[in-house]
Amino acid sequence: MSKLWGGRFTKKTDQLVEEYTASITFDKELAEEDVQGSLAHVAMLGKCGILPLDDVEKITDGLHIILNRIRRGEQEFSISDEDIHMNIEKALIDEIGPTGGKLHTGRSRNDQVATDMHLYLRKRVVAFIGLLSKLQEALLGQASANLDTILPGYTHLQRAQPILFAHHMMAYVSMFQRDTERLQDSYKRINMLPLGAGALAGTTFPIDRHFVADKLGFERVYENSLDAVSDRDFILEFLSNASMIMMHLSRLCEELVLWSSTEFSFIELDDAFCTGSSIMPQKKNPDVPELVRGKTGRVYGNLMGLLTVLKSLPLAYNKDMQEDKEGMFDTVRTLDGALQLIAPMIATMKVNKERMRQAVNQDFSNATDIADYLVNKGLPFRQAHEVIGKLVLYCIQNKKVLLDLELAEFHPFSKLFGEDIYAVLQPEHVVNARNVYGGTASGQVAEAIARAEEVLKSTLAWYGEYAEKCK
Repeated sequence: MSKLWGGRFTKKTDQLVEEYTASITFDKELAEEDVQGSLAHVAMLGKCGILPLDDVEKITDGLHIILNRIRRGEQEFSISDEDIHMNIEKALIDEIGPTGGKLHTGRSRNDQVATDMHLYLRKRVVAFIGLLSKLQEALLGQASANLDTILPGYTHLQRAQPILFAHHMMAYVSMFQRDTERLQDSYKRINMLPLGAGALAGTTFPIDRHFVADKLGFERVYENSLDAVSDRDFILEFLSNASMIMMHLSRLCEELVLWSSTEFSFIELDDAFCTGSSIMPQKKNPDVPELVRGKTGRVYGNLMGLLTVLKSLPLAYNKDMQEDKEGMFDTVRTLDGALQLIAPMIATMKVNKERMRQAVNQDFSNATDIADYLVNKGLPFRQAHEVIGKLVLYCIQNKKVLLDLELAEFHPFSKLFGEDIYAVLQPEHVVNARNVYGGTASGQVAEAIARAEEVLKSTLAWYGEYAEKCK
């Protein structure tokens, strides 16, 4: 059968060209969105008197039949029909006859595909906000359960100062909150209707774009027809946001890999999220966090790929823009899989409080507090810093830590040391001395958890509202 657009052509499309240019192998993922957009479009055609109501009813019934087949996985797609739009239109004509060919009145595949992607991404962004909330819940659960757990805090991956494990978890809660807010902000740019822009200049038919927007739940309509069909900023913004989420997940996963090693032994991941070795029976490998860490690169690549595709395209639509979909679909799948796995892995993670405390007791992460101790006794900070540096060197040379020293061993370095130094050196004192907003003191962390829980309630309310709108 000839192409639906084949009237101007005298030759059949070369088979290799057909296979190379067809997008149905991947854009069939937009099948439901394509039908939803068409249902709103044909309703508008009837409302505006562009199509007779009998035709509208016939087309609408046919589209619902096709939509049900899609949802049952029974709809067949053909490369010869190129893309999801032509496949659906061909299926409609096969279902109801030539009347199905009236559906495309007043639109182009250019504004149609843009609409499909807005519908697709709108739903996925809302779903990701829900998944991020579950991850935050898991992190908050670990934080609440570990308000008395102290571990070494690191800079340069060297032990720096003791902190609460809860404080460490809350750092990731904050990161993922920023990710959530970025997705929420992007929603208003995703939730725009391009349909009605035609191929690039609009249409001669007296359509009502705002009616279609209302039917599909879009809050705004593109102001400029050229912009409507050529804009892929909303996809770039999603890919950028997804890249940052994956970066944050990768940082968390790197720490999970380190902490679960024998050298650290700070945590143990549940068996359900680990695998073994084919040759070494003792192994318990943290494959999930390793793979999430690895898959971050492909999400970055999808962002860079689309930026490169778009960097020199003239207005309006170009075939190059077909390359906007596979990377988007891949990022959606990759991010969805990562978030689905990380939340329960965090929730079931066992925290080795004793090992963390042992690590803190065997290091010099309380050294800053001794410097502050001397400052409070009247010594300038720079002199105090030098005194403690020499004291630490003495400990290293004598295979001791600061808590091992007798008072007499402190005095050669400064006569300002008194018996009260031992209270200052205790990890609990070191942690709770940082009693400032955003600090690691237990009271401050407890308040941070309470604030985060309130923010999460608000996010979940937003998610519930917008998930309903996107159904």
